[in-house]
Amino acid sequence: MDWTRQSAIILADTKESTKERMINMKICVTSQGDNLDAELDPRFGRCKYFLFVDKDTLEFEAVKNPNIDAMGGAGIQSGQFVAGKGVKAVLTGNVGPNAFQTLKTAGIDVVTGLSGSVKEAIKEYNKGGIEPTQGPSVSSKFGLPGK
Repeated sequence: MDWTRQSAIILADTKESTKERMINMKICVTSQGDNLDAELDPRFGRCKYFLFVDKDTLEFEAVKNPNIDAMGGAGIQSGQFVAGKGVKAVLTGNVGPNAFQTLKTAGIDVVTGLSGSVKEAIKEYNKGGIEPTQGPSVSSKFGLPGK
């Protein structure tokens, strides 16, 4: 097989894989409850739940945040936890600098400034009406009680 034909096959496979990933794209939404009608949690690192959602089918898995009571490093630990689930984007109210850096290093888009229900946030994201954030929206330790 010549290099041109082999390159064309590889390119076609890559395009198909990218298309497939976009169709079955999983996102994470911070939530105050364990369902799509729950309110979006304004905190990332110390949110009550992470909802891992297929953005097209809305099939989801709700997971209690294992880092909600962490003494420190909740943003980094939550970022690593979310990255381990293979998501492509995070929708939340706010994200601090450590969590933001952890997510960006993992290649995950971060969208902040959201409120309302989880379902509404996903709908807005799917319409293309919101863009990824270019930096953290709050300072370190934002989610700690009394901060």
